[in-house]
Amino acid sequence: MKFITSFVLTAAATVLSLPASAQFAKPEDAVKYRQSALFVMGQHFGRIGAMANGRVPYDAKAAVDNAEVVAEMAKLPWAGFAANTDRLSQKAKSEIWTEQVKFREHNEKLVGESGKLLAAAKTNNLDNLKTAFSATAGTCKGCHDAYRKD
Repeated sequence: MKFITSFVLTAAATVLSLPASAQFAKPEDAVKYRQSALFVMGQHFGRIGAMANGRVPYDAKAAVDNAEVVAEMAKLPWAGFAANTDRLSQKAKSEIWTEQVKFREHNEKLVGESGKLLAAAKTNNLDNLKTAFSATAGTCKGCHDAYRKD
């Protein structure tokens, strides 16, 4: 019994330590995954932006609900920038794959700023939300400027 438990734990650890690209059956799946994650994140971020920019009335609950989605989705798309997906990308610059360290820094900054956006949304204060939205949007822009084709 001890052997079986040890085997299962070792197998689980091995699977969990596989590179992110191993979770996709085909490179096309990785591209679809990252595009979908970025789309969903963008939709919810846009809803916060509409409040922050006064296009729709401020709704504290909606701000929190959308910021929660943004904060979670910000963690996801990076696994989809896997090996062998550069040739399939029409919007991503090749520098994503040649400047992995810098690209990861942008990723980490977005995750951090989206966490701050969620914290600001939870304060139930529109000014805090506006400030955090602006910082998060700047992070998005910085990455797009560096790594997204026009």
